[in-house]
Amino acid sequence: MSVTDAKRQKALEIENARLKKLLAESVLENEITREGLRKKW
Repeated sequence: MSVTDAKRQKALEIENARLKKLLAESVLENEITREGLRKKW
């Protein structure tokens, strides 16, 4: 693996972690919204 490849892989790993965090936050927000709607009805 070249240095360029290693840098690219590291950048992709960082981006992947960021996207996973965003997805987890979105799922949590959706679950909170669903719970609120269940209690409202």
